[in-house]
Amino acid sequence: MNILTVTPNPSLDRTYEIPGLRRGEVLRAGRERVDPGGKGVNVSRAVAAAGHRTAAVLPLGGAPGDLLADLLAAEGIEVAAVPVAGRTRSNIALVEADGTLTKINAPGPELSAAESESLLAAVREHSARADWIACGGSLPLGLSPQWYAGLVARAHAAGARVALDTSGASLVAALRERPDVVKPNAEELAQAVGRPLATIGDAVKAAEEVRESGAGAVLASLGVDGQLLVTASGTYFARASVDAVRSNVGAGDASLAGFLMAGGEGPEALAAAVAHGAAAVRLPGSVMPAPADLAPASVTVTQAVPLERPLRSPAS
Repeated sequence: MNILTVTPNPSLDRTYEIPGLRRGEVLRAGRERVDPGGKGVNVSRAVAAAGHRTAAVLPLGGAPGDLLADLLAAEGIEVAAVPVAGRTRSNIALVEADGTLTKINAPGPELSAAESESLLAAVREHSARADWIACGGSLPLGLSPQWYAGLVARAHAAGARVALDTSGASLVAALRERPDVVKPNAEELAQAVGRPLATIGDAVKAAEEVRESGAGAVLASLGVDGQLLVTASGTYFARASVDAVRSNVGAGDASLAGFLMAGGEGPEALAAAVAHGAAAVRLPGSVMPAPADLAPASVTVTQAVPLERPLRSPAS
């Protein structure tokens, strides 16, 4: 398995574990981590942790970009860096003792038209060896919402399968190019269809509409309520038992990596996705799970979707 990832707006993720978040006070962190960040970056990290080949295409600038490249190389990831004039961003995550997460995401550098084209050229250069291209995250300043649509079109022209994890206008624009898999969370799914989702049945209907708009399959994360896979051949629902959540930073990215490494289709891939996501939330910061961290026996997959079950965090 060889997975190429594309992250237009990567980051250094600084995670601090604190007893509690109290405004206006000096907080002392118990632990600090600095990890490579960004949706595609985290997919590559999870793939590398499982022993598979992966390359990460990403724009890098300044000292933060150099550190990000070094951290990725240390994890066994081939770094296909596109030099840019701006500095790679740094994000901050505050994790409280009860697992509550507060994130501060920086906007990132503005990419020029030439840098945008260089990013696409790097994808084209590395896509020939890839079984999947996984791309996602926010777009930096300088890239239009249509940028992912162009990437999907070029990838398909090269014969590659594409998994896309983005939201809002970028997701809607990309659907016309028919990405093979999209991976929204409940909130992003609600945004895509323009209405709130109160039940798992609402999420199924929204995923079906996203498929009708162009997605080959929808892998939807519903947080503590589980995951859905909606495809042309059927709809599947999966859950895993998790005793305690340490950090959910990057859990969705680990989930997508598990899905793609298991073939990217069907209930077996959904089970792998849930196992990887559940393992990720038990780990600190945005540490990606290795095979020893997985508990596949804790995952249940069924076609009997609990349509009437309320979403515990309704998406609006």
